[in-house]
Amino acid sequence: MSHQGAVLQGYNNELVKHIEDLYMQREEVSKQIREAEEEKSRIQDKIETLTKQLDCVCENLAQKNAAQKKLDEVLAEAALTYEKILESSRMLLNVLKAETGNLDKTIMLNRNVTGDIQTLGLQQTQH
Repeated sequence: MSHQGAVLQGYNNELVKHIEDLYMQREEVSKQIREAEEEKSRIQDKIETLTKQLDCVCENLAQKNAAQKKLDEVLAEAALTYEKILESSRMLLNVLKAETGNLDKTIMLNRNVTGDIQTLGLQQTQH
Protein backbone atom coordinates (compact mmCIF):
# COMPACT_ATOMS: atom_id res chain seq x y z
CA MET A 1 0.00 0.00 0.00
CA SER A 2 2.74 2.36 0.61
CA HIS A 3 3.67 1.97 -3.03
CA GLN A 4 0.15 3.04 -4.05
CA GLY A 5 0.40 6.00 -1.70
CA ALA A 6 3.67 7.03 -3.35
CA VAL A 7 2.11 6.72 -6.82
CA LEU A 8 -0.91 8.71 -5.65
CA GLN A 9 1.41 11.34 -4.18
CA GLY A 10 3.26 11.54 -7.56
CA TYR A 11 -0.03 12.04 -9.39
CA ASN A 12 -1.06 14.67 -6.87
CA ASN A 13 2.23 16.56 -7.30
CA GLU A 14 1.92 16.45 -11.10
CA LEU A 15 -1.72 17.52 -10.92
CA VAL A 16 -0.84 20.47 -8.65
CA LYS A 17 1.95 21.47 -11.07
CA HIS A 18 -0.45 21.45 -14.05
CA ILE A 19 -3.02 23.45 -12.11
CA GLU A 20 -0.35 26.01 -11.19
CA ASP A 21 0.70 26.19 -14.86
CA LEU A 22 -2.94 26.81 -15.84
CA TYR A 23 -3.15 29.63 -13.26
CA MET A 24 0.02 31.17 -14.70
CA GLN A 25 -1.38 30.90 -18.23
CA ARG A 26 -4.64 32.45 -17.01
CA GLU A 27 -2.70 35.35 -15.45
CA GLU A 28 -0.78 35.87 -18.71
CA VAL A 29 -4.02 35.85 -20.72
CA SER A 30 -5.61 38.27 -18.20
CA LYS A 31 -2.61 40.58 -18.61
CA GLN A 32 -2.93 40.41 -22.40
CA ILE A 33 -6.67 41.14 -22.12
CA ARG A 34 -5.99 44.24 -19.97
CA GLU A 35 -3.37 45.45 -22.44
CA ALA A 36 -5.73 44.85 -25.36
CA GLU A 37 -8.54 46.70 -23.55
CA GLU A 38 -6.20 49.62 -22.86
CA GLU A 39 -5.18 49.69 -26.54
CA LYS A 40 -8.84 49.49 -27.54
CA SER A 41 -9.62 52.43 -25.25
CA ARG A 42 -6.73 54.49 -26.70
CA ILE A 43 -7.89 53.73 -30.23
CA GLN A 44 -11.50 54.62 -29.38
CA ASP A 45 -10.30 57.93 -27.90
CA LYS A 46 -8.34 58.61 -31.09
CA ILE A 47 -11.38 57.72 -33.19
CA GLU A 48 -13.55 60.07 -31.13
CA THR A 49 -11.00 62.87 -31.49
CA LEU A 50 -10.59 62.25 -35.22
CA THR A 51 -14.37 62.08 -35.66
CA LYS A 52 -14.73 65.49 -34.00
CA GLN A 53 -11.96 66.87 -36.19
CA LEU A 54 -13.61 65.40 -39.27
CA ASP A 55 -16.94 66.96 -38.30
CA CYS A 56 -15.25 70.36 -37.92
CA VAL A 57 -13.48 70.03 -41.26
CA CYS A 58 -16.71 68.96 -42.97
CA GLU A 59 -18.61 71.89 -41.47
CA ASN A 60 -15.84 74.30 -42.45
CA LEU A 61 -15.78 72.85 -45.97
CA ALA A 62 -19.55 73.22 -46.29
CA GLN A 63 -19.29 76.88 -45.23
CA LYS A 64 -16.50 77.51 -47.73
CA ASN A 65 -18.46 75.81 -50.51
CA ALA A 66 -21.51 77.95 -49.70
CA ALA A 67 -19.35 81.09 -49.71
CA GLN A 68 -17.82 80.10 -53.04
CA LYS A 69 -21.25 79.48 -54.52
CA LYS A 70 -22.41 82.91 -53.33
CA LEU A 71 -19.28 84.54 -54.77
CA ASP A 72 -19.88 82.77 -58.08
CA GLU A 73 -23.43 84.13 -58.14
CA VAL A 74 -22.28 87.67 -57.32
CA LEU A 75 -19.53 87.51 -59.94
CA ALA A 76 -21.94 86.24 -62.60
CA GLU A 77 -24.41 89.02 -61.76
CA ALA A 78 -21.64 91.62 -61.77
CA ALA A 79 -20.35 90.42 -65.14
CA LEU A 80 -23.86 90.57 -66.62
CA THR A 81 -24.44 94.05 -65.20
CA TYR A 82 -21.06 95.20 -66.48
CA GLU A 83 -21.94 93.94 -69.97
CA LYS A 84 -25.16 95.94 -69.79
CA ILE A 85 -23.18 99.03 -68.73
CA LEU A 86 -20.79 98.54 -71.65
CA GLU A 87 -23.71 98.20 -74.08
CA SER A 88 -25.38 101.31 -72.64
CA SER A 89 -22.10 103.23 -72.89
CA ARG A 90 -21.69 102.14 -76.51
CA MET A 91 -25.23 103.24 -77.31
CA LEU A 92 -24.72 106.58 -75.50
CA LEU A 93 -21.50 107.17 -77.40
CA ASN A 94 -23.24 106.47 -80.73
CA VAL A 95 -26.07 108.85 -79.82
CA LEU A 96 -23.61 111.56 -78.75
CA LYS A 97 -21.62 111.16 -81.95
CA ALA A 98 -24.79 111.41 -84.02
CA GLU A 99 -26.05 114.44 -82.09
CA THR A 100 -22.65 116.12 -82.26
CA GLY A 101 -22.64 115.56 -86.00
CA ASN A 102 -26.13 117.03 -86.27
CA LEU A 103 -25.13 120.01 -84.13
CA ASP A 104 -22.08 120.59 -86.29
CA LYS A 105 -24.30 120.57 -89.40
CA THR A 106 -26.76 122.95 -87.74
CA ILE A 107 -23.98 125.30 -86.71
CA MET A 108 -22.55 125.24 -90.22
CA LEU A 109 -25.98 125.92 -91.71
CA ASN A 110 -26.49 128.79 -89.28
CA ARG A 111 -23.12 130.25 -90.23
CA ASN A 112 -23.93 129.91 -93.91
CA VAL A 113 -27.35 131.48 -93.46
CA THR A 114 -25.94 134.26 -91.32
CA GLY A 115 -23.19 134.82 -93.84
CA ASP A 116 -25.68 134.83 -96.69
CA ILE A 117 -27.87 137.30 -94.83
CA GLN A 118 -24.91 139.55 -94.16
CA THR A 119 -23.80 139.28 -97.76
CA LEU A 120 -27.30 140.13 -98.96
CA GLY A 121 -27.42 143.01 -96.50
CA LEU A 122 -24.13 144.35 -97.79
CA GLN A 123 -25.20 143.95 -101.37
CA GLN A 124 -28.45 145.81 -100.72
CA THR A 125 -26.71 148.67 -99.01
CA GLN A 126 -24.25 149.00 -101.84
CA HIS A 127 -26.94 149.24 -104.44
